[in-house]
Amino acid sequence: MTESTTSRVLSLLNLLQTHRHWTGTELADRLRVTTRTLRRDVERLRDLGYRVESLPGAAGGYRLEAGSALPPLLLTDDEAVTMAIGLRVAATQGLTHGADTTLTALAKLEQVLPSGLRQRVNALAVTVQPLRPLYGSPNPPVSAELLGQLALACRDHERIRFGYVSGSGDETRRLVEPHALVSSDRAWFLVCWDVHRNDWRTFRADRMSDLFLTRAHFTPRELPAEDAAEFVAAAATSVPLPRNAEVVMRMPIGEMRAHFGPWARGAEPVGTDRTRWPIGGRSNEELLSALAWVPAGVEYEVRGDEEFTRFLRDTADRMVHALPA
Repeated sequence: MTESTTSRVLSLLNLLQTHRHWTGTELADRLRVTTRTLRRDVERLRDLGYRVESLPGAAGGYRLEAGSALPPLLLTDDEAVTMAIGLRVAATQGLTHGADTTLTALAKLEQVLPSGLRQRVNALAVTVQPLRPLYGSPNPPVSAELLGQLALACRDHERIRFGYVSGSGDETRRLVEPHALVSSDRAWFLVCWDVHRNDWRTFRADRMSDLFLTRAHFTPRELPAEDAAEFVAAAATSVPLPRNAEVVMRMPIGEMRAHFGPWARGAEPVGTDRTRWPIGGRSNEELLSALAWVPAGVEYEVRGDEEFTRFLRDTADRMVHALPA
């Protein structure tokens, strides 16, 4: 192959590796070639051992199949550094056999990295540290294969079915439109649209089983939060927690929901100009932190048990005394 042809074929491989399915027209437009040239380049990849599947029909196109052997991956410098850092973090993130598998993969990757990229990886590794669980112990480990399948379904907007065991032990079958995966300090969560419940939901990956890819694609919906991580954090506030209280603020329910977004879950109107907002946490300190989010200038009243009200009063006194005279 000539240099220009080789460069084009490598560009084609990169496109096939970054998306599960491309139409022939899309690929030809991206590469600025004719569909005839595209077909020849696809054959060149097949000759090199890459299994590129052709899909017939109006919605057909090309996609990279899994083969019997792993062909070389094409990575940019930034992708290689990101992958190396990700492998280091993954070793501590509750994956099944995570430490062994990810560290051996990391060793193989760093062995072939150029010296400059290895220095970038080592510099980042010194400063990037994963967050440890703040309370209790981590949840059961999650299969890396399951996380990989979920990530692909999110990327390709493909509906999935799976079995799920709730915290109370109830077993259900779910049909969802996956949006994103989120790693919290204790578990992996799938953020998705639940088709049968007609609402957004979060599911812990370690409670999922029998994942089935339906091959039915969907148009992504707009998530009712700034991002998936915020949605997971807000959803966690609806889970029963050891410490609970409520805030009654002089703020209409509509205005309150617009300000707090997904964090307003559970809020109820009190008349026309006030809202009751339940707050929860693992400790009195966590309950206190929620009060900082009440907008400036909004009057509010805190209702809680004697332990929390005493804690709140003592903390307020300490803060006042801590101010300069």
